[in-house]
Amino acid sequence: MLTVADVQMAAERIASYVRRTPLIGAWCLKENPFPECELLLKLECLQVTGSFKPRGATNKLLSLPEADVRRGIITASGGNHGLAVAYAGWLAKTRTTVYVPENVSPDKKKKLAVWGATVEVCGHHWHEANREALAVAERDGLTYFHPFADPAVIAGQGTVALEVLEQAPELDTLLVAIGGGGLISGAALAAKAIRPSLRIVGIEPTGAATLYESVKAGRVVELPGITTRVPTLAALRTEPVNLEMGLAADMSGAAGIAALLSGKVRPKIGEKVCVLVCGAGPDGLA
Repeated sequence: MLTVADVQMAAERIASYVRRTPLIGAWCLKENPFPECELLLKLECLQVTGSFKPRGATNKLLSLPEADVRRGIITASGGNHGLAVAYAGWLAKTRTTVYVPENVSPDKKKKLAVWGATVEVCGHHWHEANREALAVAERDGLTYFHPFADPAVIAGQGTVALEVLEQAPELDTLLVAIGGGGLISGAALAAKAIRPSLRIVGIEPTGAATLYESVKAGRVVELPGITTRVPTLAALRTEPVNLEMGLAADMSGAAGIAALLSGKVRPKIGEKVCVLVCGAGPDGLA
């Protein structure tokens, strides 16, 4: 089982390869729906490749034996994790293959190529692309990077929560978007160890409520289908490692703001709330 020490070690390991992203106040928004609370935005959309994902992929890379890296690395992704693995492959100067579903954005396919990855399209959703990536990894002896069920990846993602609490130690609530569950697993693990009173709210699209249904059932549930139009949040099922970590229940980068605007999350007067803006859109910085 992962501990906060694993996340702290990941932070030290990846410090030279990822950005410490800014935490800014949202007081300057033209229309602030909650002026009575202090709303903060953690801009992981300014991270290397445009999302939080390089934190996990880089920690995974730096945790591997050199021989495993040299053989080549492979993954499946709706976009952001693939970019992060491509970045890791670029750092290591090793062959990198990324399987993507048919609904991946053309912009992300182009960025994958820019980072030097070979892009393979397979299936309508991530789980179909992932099935093929796993088969190829076994066949060709490549090192597979799971986007959300790998302990090294989860620990790397959790480093964003360490930063948030260093930047805002009196934070009351942290809002985190959920795709497969790796980000909120790592973030919740780290944040709760440092600030047990912190409230953590996970936001899933209704068309891919993977963790919501799994938590409700008390076990990992595979959805019968996915209807969300957000490929970075479109996981058909999570994995037990994420469900075991005590989860609360881009467009993915805007999920937290959407939860506030829709009234699903209603901050109290004077509450300090942070939204993790976990990924950029087509115009995100590389």
